[in-house]
Amino acid sequence: MTGFVVRKLAGMLATVAVASVVIFGALYLAPGDPASLLAGGNQPSPAALAEIRARYHLDEPFLEQYRHWLSGLLSGDPGTSMVLKEPVTALIGARLGTTVLLVAYAALLILIFGVASGVFAAVGGKRVDQALTVTTTVLMAAPAFVAAILLIWLFATTLSWFPVYGSGTGFTGRVYHLTLPALALTGGYLAYVSRITRAGVRAELASDHVAAARVRGLPRWTVLRRHVLRNAAPPIVAVSGVTVAGLFAATAVAEQAFGVAGLGSLLVQSAARQDLVVVQALSLLLVTVFVVVNMLVDIVNAALDPRLAREGAV
Repeated sequence: MTGFVVRKLAGMLATVAVASVVIFGALYLAPGDPASLLAGGNQPSPAALAEIRARYHLDEPFLEQYRHWLSGLLSGDPGTSMVLKEPVTALIGARLGTTVLLVAYAALLILIFGVASGVFAAVGGKRVDQALTVTTTVLMAAPAFVAAILLIWLFATTLSWFPVYGSGTGFTGRVYHLTLPALALTGGYLAYVSRITRAGVRAELASDHVAAARVRGLPRWTVLRRHVLRNAAPPIVAVSGVTVAGLFAATAVAEQAFGVAGLGSLLVQSAARQDLVVVQALSLLLVTVFVVVNMLVDIVNAALDPRLAREGAV
Protein backbone atom coordinates (compact mmCIF):
# COMPACT_ATOMS: atom_id res chain seq x y z
CA MET A 1 0.00 0.00 0.00
CA THR A 2 2.87 2.38 0.77
CA GLY A 3 4.35 1.84 -2.67
CA PHE A 4 0.96 2.54 -4.23
CA VAL A 5 0.65 5.84 -2.35
CA VAL A 6 4.19 6.86 -3.34
CA ARG A 7 3.46 6.12 -7.01
CA LYS A 8 0.24 8.11 -6.90
CA LEU A 9 2.01 11.03 -5.23
CA ALA A 10 4.77 10.98 -7.85
CA GLY A 11 2.18 10.87 -10.62
CA MET A 12 0.32 13.79 -9.07
CA LEU A 13 3.46 15.91 -8.87
CA ALA A 14 4.39 15.07 -12.46
CA THR A 15 0.90 16.00 -13.67
CA VAL A 16 0.97 19.34 -11.87
CA ALA A 17 4.45 20.07 -13.26
CA VAL A 18 3.32 19.37 -16.84
CA ALA A 19 0.14 21.41 -16.27
CA SER A 20 2.20 24.38 -15.08
CA VAL A 21 4.22 24.34 -18.31
CA VAL A 22 1.08 24.04 -20.43
CA ILE A 23 -0.75 26.83 -18.60
CA PHE A 24 2.19 29.23 -18.65
CA GLY A 25 2.98 28.36 -22.28
CA ALA A 26 -0.61 28.87 -23.43
CA LEU A 27 -0.81 32.32 -21.89
CA TYR A 28 2.69 33.15 -23.10
CA LEU A 29 1.54 32.46 -26.67
CA ALA A 30 -1.77 34.28 -26.23
CA PRO A 31 -2.17 37.45 -28.32
CA GLY A 32 -1.69 40.80 -26.66
CA ASP A 33 1.12 42.59 -24.84
CA PRO A 34 1.00 42.47 -21.02
CA ALA A 35 3.38 45.42 -20.90
CA SER A 36 0.85 47.65 -22.66
CA LEU A 37 -1.79 46.61 -20.13
CA LEU A 38 0.53 47.36 -17.23
CA ALA A 39 1.46 50.76 -18.69
CA GLY A 40 -2.16 51.80 -18.43
CA GLY A 41 -2.07 54.31 -21.28
CA ASN A 42 -3.43 54.10 -24.80
CA GLN A 43 -0.05 54.88 -26.36
CA PRO A 44 2.73 54.25 -23.82
CA SER A 45 6.20 55.39 -24.71
CA PRO A 46 8.78 52.81 -25.85
CA ALA A 47 10.91 53.65 -22.80
CA ALA A 48 8.01 52.93 -20.44
CA LEU A 49 7.25 49.64 -22.18
CA ALA A 50 10.92 48.62 -22.04
CA GLU A 51 11.08 49.42 -18.31
CA ILE A 52 7.94 47.38 -17.59
CA ARG A 53 9.17 44.41 -19.65
CA ALA A 54 12.48 44.44 -17.76
CA ARG A 55 10.73 44.71 -14.36
CA TYR A 56 8.42 41.77 -15.04
CA HIS A 57 10.99 39.72 -17.04
CA LEU A 58 8.82 40.00 -20.16
CA ASP A 59 11.90 40.65 -22.29
CA GLU A 60 13.49 37.34 -21.32
CA PRO A 61 13.16 33.98 -23.12
CA PHE A 62 10.27 31.66 -22.34
CA LEU A 63 12.22 29.34 -20.05
CA GLU A 64 13.57 32.22 -18.00
CA GLN A 65 10.10 33.72 -17.61
CA TYR A 66 8.76 30.32 -16.59
CA ARG A 67 11.57 29.90 -14.06
CA HIS A 68 10.80 33.25 -12.44
CA TRP A 69 7.08 32.42 -12.30
CA LEU A 70 7.66 28.93 -10.90
CA SER A 71 10.10 30.15 -8.26
CA GLY A 72 7.50 32.68 -7.15
CA LEU A 73 4.85 29.96 -6.88
CA LEU A 74 7.13 27.69 -4.87
CA SER A 75 7.98 30.55 -2.52
CA GLY A 76 4.30 31.37 -2.02
CA ASP A 77 4.30 34.55 -4.10
CA PRO A 78 2.54 34.03 -7.45
CA GLY A 79 2.71 37.74 -8.19
CA THR A 80 0.51 40.84 -8.20
CA SER A 81 -2.64 41.38 -10.21
CA MET A 82 -1.95 43.48 -13.30
CA VAL A 83 -5.36 45.16 -13.09
CA LEU A 84 -6.30 45.26 -9.40
CA LYS A 85 -2.71 45.85 -8.21
CA GLU A 86 -3.25 43.46 -5.30
CA PRO A 87 -1.27 40.32 -4.41
CA VAL A 88 -2.74 37.22 -6.02
CA THR A 89 -2.57 35.39 -2.69
CA ALA A 90 -4.80 38.06 -1.12
CA LEU A 91 -7.33 37.83 -3.96
CA ILE A 92 -7.47 34.04 -3.71
CA GLY A 93 -7.56 34.03 0.09
CA ALA A 94 -10.51 36.43 0.17
CA ARG A 95 -12.58 34.18 -2.11
CA LEU A 96 -11.33 30.68 -1.34
CA GLY A 97 -13.66 30.10 1.63
CA THR A 98 -16.76 30.94 -0.40
CA THR A 99 -15.84 28.55 -3.20
CA VAL A 100 -14.94 25.75 -0.78
CA LEU A 101 -18.27 26.19 1.03
CA LEU A 102 -20.16 26.20 -2.28
CA VAL A 103 -18.39 23.06 -3.48
CA ALA A 104 -18.94 21.31 -0.14
CA TYR A 105 -22.63 22.27 -0.18
CA ALA A 106 -23.12 21.03 -3.75
CA ALA A 107 -21.07 17.88 -3.12
CA LEU A 108 -23.17 17.03 -0.06
CA LEU A 109 -26.37 17.34 -2.09
CA ILE A 110 -24.91 15.30 -4.94
CA LEU A 111 -23.62 12.46 -2.77
CA ILE A 112 -26.70 12.17 -0.55
CA PHE A 113 -29.37 12.41 -3.22
CA GLY A 114 -27.32 10.85 -6.01
CA VAL A 115 -26.44 7.69 -4.10
CA ALA A 116 -29.87 7.43 -2.48
CA SER A 117 -31.74 7.81 -5.78
CA GLY A 118 -29.43 5.29 -7.44
CA VAL A 119 -30.09 2.72 -4.73
CA PHE A 120 -33.85 3.32 -4.89
CA ALA A 121 -33.79 2.97 -8.67
CA ALA A 122 -32.02 -0.38 -8.37
CA VAL A 123 -34.18 -1.92 -5.63
CA GLY A 124 -37.47 0.02 -5.82
CA GLY A 125 -39.13 -1.78 -8.69
CA LYS A 126 -39.94 -0.90 -12.28
CA ARG A 127 -42.03 2.25 -11.66
CA VAL A 128 -39.52 3.79 -9.28
CA ASP A 129 -36.71 2.96 -11.69
CA GLN A 130 -38.52 4.54 -14.63
CA ALA A 131 -39.41 7.68 -12.69
CA LEU A 132 -35.86 8.19 -11.47
CA THR A 133 -34.42 7.40 -14.91
CA VAL A 134 -36.58 10.11 -16.50
CA THR A 135 -35.64 12.56 -13.75
CA THR A 136 -31.91 11.95 -14.08
CA THR A 137 -32.15 12.19 -17.88
CA VAL A 138 -33.71 15.63 -17.59
CA LEU A 139 -31.10 16.73 -15.06
CA MET A 140 -28.22 15.54 -17.25
CA ALA A 141 -29.66 17.42 -20.23
CA ALA A 142 -29.90 20.77 -18.40
CA PRO A 143 -26.63 22.79 -18.34
CA ALA A 144 -25.75 24.67 -15.18
CA PHE A 145 -26.50 28.09 -16.68
CA VAL A 146 -29.98 26.93 -17.75
CA ALA A 147 -30.62 25.54 -14.28
CA ALA A 148 -29.42 28.84 -12.80
CA ILE A 149 -31.90 30.84 -14.90
CA LEU A 150 -34.80 28.56 -13.94
CA LEU A 151 -33.88 28.63 -10.25
CA ILE A 152 -33.63 32.43 -10.26
CA TRP A 153 -37.00 32.74 -11.99
CA LEU A 154 -38.79 30.30 -9.68
CA PHE A 155 -37.23 30.59 -6.23
CA ALA A 156 -35.82 34.14 -6.30
CA THR A 157 -38.16 36.14 -8.53
CA THR A 158 -41.50 34.32 -8.35
CA LEU A 159 -41.48 32.85 -4.84
CA SER A 160 -38.87 35.16 -3.22
CA TRP A 161 -37.56 32.29 -1.10
CA PHE A 162 -33.86 32.88 -1.74
CA PRO A 163 -31.69 35.87 -2.68
CA VAL A 164 -30.54 36.17 -6.26
CA TYR A 165 -27.22 37.92 -5.66
CA GLY A 166 -24.28 37.90 -3.26
CA SER A 167 -22.45 35.52 -0.93
CA GLY A 168 -24.00 36.44 2.43
CA THR A 169 -22.32 36.94 5.80
CA GLY A 170 -21.87 34.46 8.62
CA PHE A 171 -22.23 30.71 8.17
CA THR A 172 -26.04 30.67 8.12
CA GLY A 173 -26.26 33.66 5.80
CA ARG A 174 -23.68 32.23 3.43
CA VAL A 175 -25.44 28.86 3.28
CA TYR A 176 -28.72 30.68 2.61
CA HIS A 177 -27.19 32.71 -0.24
CA LEU A 178 -25.36 29.69 -1.70
CA THR A 179 -28.41 27.40 -1.82
CA LEU A 180 -29.47 28.34 -5.35
CA PRO A 181 -25.90 28.28 -6.75
CA ALA A 182 -25.38 24.85 -5.16
CA LEU A 183 -28.62 23.56 -6.67
CA ALA A 184 -27.58 24.92 -10.07
CA LEU A 185 -24.35 22.93 -9.82
CA THR A 186 -25.85 19.65 -8.66
CA GLY A 187 -28.18 18.64 -11.52
CA GLY A 188 -25.92 16.91 -14.02
CA TYR A 189 -23.47 15.61 -11.42
CA LEU A 190 -26.26 14.21 -9.24
CA ALA A 191 -27.76 12.39 -12.22
CA TYR A 192 -24.37 10.91 -13.14
CA VAL A 193 -23.71 9.64 -9.61
CA SER A 194 -27.24 8.22 -9.51
CA ARG A 195 -26.74 6.33 -12.78
CA ILE A 196 -23.40 4.86 -11.66
CA THR A 197 -24.86 3.87 -8.28
CA ARG A 198 -27.86 2.22 -9.94
CA ALA A 199 -25.63 0.22 -12.30
CA GLY A 200 -23.28 -0.85 -9.51
CA VAL A 201 -26.06 -1.90 -7.13
CA ARG A 202 -27.88 -3.82 -9.87
CA ALA A 203 -24.71 -5.69 -10.80
CA GLU A 204 -24.13 -6.69 -7.19
CA LEU A 205 -27.77 -7.75 -6.70
CA ALA A 206 -27.32 -10.26 -9.53
CA SER A 207 -24.10 -11.73 -8.10
CA ASP A 208 -23.79 -15.19 -6.56
CA HIS A 209 -22.70 -14.03 -3.10
CA VAL A 210 -25.84 -11.90 -2.75
CA ALA A 211 -28.00 -14.85 -3.79
CA ALA A 212 -26.22 -17.00 -1.18
CA ALA A 213 -26.85 -14.35 1.50
CA ARG A 214 -30.53 -14.33 0.64
CA VAL A 215 -30.71 -18.11 0.83
CA ARG A 216 -29.25 -17.94 4.34
CA GLY A 217 -32.26 -15.83 5.32
CA LEU A 218 -30.44 -12.56 6.04
CA PRO A 219 -32.69 -9.48 6.23
CA ARG A 220 -32.92 -7.42 3.05
CA TRP A 221 -31.30 -4.35 4.60
CA THR A 222 -28.40 -6.43 5.92
CA VAL A 223 -27.84 -7.93 2.48
CA LEU A 224 -27.99 -4.51 0.89
CA ARG A 225 -25.62 -2.91 3.37
CA ARG A 226 -23.04 -5.68 3.85
CA HIS A 227 -23.00 -7.44 0.51
CA VAL A 228 -24.28 -4.97 -2.08
CA LEU A 229 -23.28 -1.43 -1.11
CA ARG A 230 -19.91 -2.48 0.24
CA ASN A 231 -18.90 -4.18 -3.02
CA ALA A 232 -20.46 -1.46 -5.18
CA ALA A 233 -18.62 1.27 -3.25
CA PRO A 234 -15.36 1.55 -5.30
CA PRO A 235 -16.91 2.82 -8.57
CA ILE A 236 -19.29 5.06 -6.62
CA VAL A 237 -16.40 6.55 -4.63
CA ALA A 238 -14.38 7.04 -7.82
CA VAL A 239 -17.20 8.85 -9.61
CA SER A 240 -17.99 10.91 -6.51
CA GLY A 241 -14.37 12.00 -6.24
CA VAL A 242 -14.21 13.08 -9.86
CA THR A 243 -17.50 14.91 -9.33
CA VAL A 244 -16.22 16.86 -6.33
CA ALA A 245 -13.01 17.71 -8.16
CA GLY A 246 -14.93 18.88 -11.21
CA LEU A 247 -17.14 21.13 -9.11
CA PHE A 248 -14.23 23.51 -8.47
CA ALA A 249 -14.03 24.29 -12.18
CA ALA A 250 -17.81 24.28 -12.65
CA THR A 251 -18.33 26.93 -9.97
CA ALA A 252 -17.47 29.64 -12.50
CA VAL A 253 -20.90 29.41 -14.14
CA ALA A 254 -22.89 29.43 -10.89
CA GLU A 255 -20.79 32.14 -9.26
CA GLN A 256 -21.14 34.43 -12.25
CA ALA A 257 -24.88 33.80 -12.55
CA PHE A 258 -25.57 34.53 -8.87
CA GLY A 259 -22.93 37.19 -8.25
CA VAL A 260 -20.99 35.04 -5.80
CA ALA A 261 -17.49 36.31 -4.99
CA GLY A 262 -15.60 33.05 -5.42
CA LEU A 263 -12.61 31.70 -7.32
CA GLY A 264 -14.66 30.78 -10.37
CA SER A 265 -16.02 34.29 -10.85
CA LEU A 266 -12.55 35.71 -10.19
CA LEU A 267 -11.14 33.50 -12.96
CA VAL A 268 -13.80 34.61 -15.44
CA GLN A 269 -13.38 38.28 -14.58
CA SER A 270 -9.58 38.07 -14.71
CA ALA A 271 -9.68 36.40 -18.11
CA ALA A 272 -12.00 39.12 -19.42
CA ARG A 273 -9.62 41.80 -18.11
CA GLN A 274 -6.55 39.95 -19.49
CA ASP A 275 -5.11 39.76 -15.99
CA LEU A 276 -2.68 36.98 -16.90
CA VAL A 277 -1.00 36.71 -13.50
CA VAL A 278 -4.28 35.89 -11.77
CA VAL A 279 -5.43 33.56 -14.57
CA GLN A 280 -2.17 31.60 -14.42
CA ALA A 281 -2.29 31.15 -10.66
CA LEU A 282 -5.99 30.23 -10.54
CA SER A 283 -5.73 27.81 -13.46
CA LEU A 284 -2.86 25.95 -11.84
CA LEU A 285 -4.66 25.96 -8.48
CA LEU A 286 -7.78 24.39 -10.00
CA VAL A 287 -5.73 21.76 -11.83
CA THR A 288 -3.86 20.94 -8.62
CA VAL A 289 -7.11 20.56 -6.66
CA PHE A 290 -8.52 18.27 -9.34
CA VAL A 291 -5.41 16.07 -9.39
CA VAL A 292 -5.10 15.91 -5.59
CA VAL A 293 -8.75 14.93 -5.12
CA ASN A 294 -8.43 12.20 -7.73
CA MET A 295 -5.29 10.91 -6.05
CA LEU A 296 -7.07 10.76 -2.69
CA VAL A 297 -9.99 8.91 -4.30
CA ASP A 298 -7.60 6.32 -5.76
CA ILE A 299 -6.04 5.83 -2.33
CA VAL A 300 -9.45 5.43 -0.68
CA ASN A 301 -10.48 2.90 -3.34
CA ALA A 302 -7.27 0.97 -2.80
CA ALA A 303 -7.97 0.91 0.94
CA LEU A 304 -11.48 -0.43 0.26
CA ASP A 305 -10.23 -2.97 -2.28
CA PRO A 306 -6.52 -3.87 -1.80
CA ARG A 307 -6.55 -5.65 -5.15
CA LEU A 308 -6.42 -2.24 -6.85
CA ALA A 309 -3.12 -1.45 -5.15
CA ARG A 310 -1.70 -4.82 -6.19
CA GLU A 311 -2.90 -4.38 -9.77
CA GLY A 312 -1.28 -0.95 -9.88
CA ALA A 313 2.04 -2.49 -8.93
CA VAL A 314 2.01 -4.81 -11.97
